[in-house]
Amino acid sequence: MGGESVTRTAPDGGGTDPGDGPARGATGRGPAGGRTGQVLSGLAVGLGLVMFLGAFAWGAVVYRPYTVPTSSMSPTIGVGDRVLAERVDGADVRRGDVVVFKDAGWADAPVLKRVVAVGGDTVACCTDGRLTVNGRPIEEPYLPADEPAGADDFPTVTVPEGRIFLLGDERHGSLDSTAHLTDAASGTVARGAVTARVDAVVWPMDGMLERPSGFEDMGALSAPGPLRTITVLVVAGAVLVLGGAAYGPVAKRVGARREAGRVG
Repeated sequence: MGGESVTRTAPDGGGTDPGDGPARGATGRGPAGGRTGQVLSGLAVGLGLVMFLGAFAWGAVVYRPYTVPTSSMSPTIGVGDRVLAERVDGADVRRGDVVVFKDAGWADAPVLKRVVAVGGDTVACCTDGRLTVNGRPIEEPYLPADEPAGADDFPTVTVPEGRIFLLGDERHGSLDSTAHLTDAASGTVARGAVTARVDAVVWPMDGMLERPSGFEDMGALSAPGPLRTITVLVVAGAVLVLGGAAYGPVAKRVGARREAGRVG
């Protein structure tokens, strides 16, 4: 009588003893982990999917991808680089912006250049190797090192209201406003021709464009688009989905180890 074993064997069909609860999760015959954990993991997966897919949808609405075919914006943007450009209205364009526009007098395809002057500005080059806007020499750290701000001097141009003057960052090889000075509009482009403003180089992963601080004293600069926020939402959504999906297998493994420890 005194030698009765305390080791209990579960019936083949599953017992009704409350002690069987943890074993069901550990052996795969029921959901792993507690009810609260299962609910939270499901919520994490659902929220993560909403964030992940919502961020991609937001990005598709706000941004347009472009591949740059020339070196006219080097070294800021190289040949074959892929950029994301935020869809903007031409009225929102400011000095220093790198924009995408389409003008029949320039090309049949979208063109990518940097805005250096807006309506009412006077622009000329070069003074001590630097571009001048409204008589002020402009610091342009995005230009190739030790190169002047223009391949050749060009006369002062007064930009008409509602138009912009654009240059490539590789001034010696860029067919920009200076190549159209003899046009009726003196190389300027209508603001309405602008369709997007470049926010970042995504391939190679150079990241967000630097702010054109040389124009800061002449007026407010454009604010970056929501690309960073979109990226954070995509990453956070992916983490929540993966974390929520991993809860069940992790809980099952932990439960199995605990059960093995009890039996041992």
